[in-house]
Amino acid sequence: MRSKLFAILLVASLPALMGHGEGCGSEDEEAELGEPTAAACPDGSTLTYETFGRSFMESYCTRCHSSTLSGEARRGAPLYHDFDTPTGIRAVADHVDQMAGSGPSATNTLMPPGGAMPTLAERQRLAEWLACDAP
Repeated sequence: MRSKLFAILLVASLPALMGHGEGCGSEDEEAELGEPTAAACPDGSTLTYETFGRSFMESYCTRCHSSTLSGEARRGAPLYHDFDTPTGIRAVADHVDQMAGSGPSATNTLMPPGGAMPTLAERQRLAEWLACDAP
């Protein structure tokens, strides 16, 4: 009886374990990625983690995408998509760009799914910062 109950619970929780579900993630994240923004890193860019990235991520992303969150607290954010460190952001920079960046080829507004929203100018700075390898 316990093994049957465990199997039922496991199957029911698979979407959450895989980083899908309500809130920050999605049922089919790969199908929902936006287009690459084609943003470029301009000479003399002053955007760094300290001057831009940290505040952007804290304002819009880490409520779901944080290494300090687990289970339901991630609200569906995929595992290992953690934006509370520069290393975590750089690991999936292409996804961040395709979900929230704005550049000459695309403006992606898939993230965040609710709450405070970045302005177009902030999305453009995000894409620039990512194009500069998120220093």
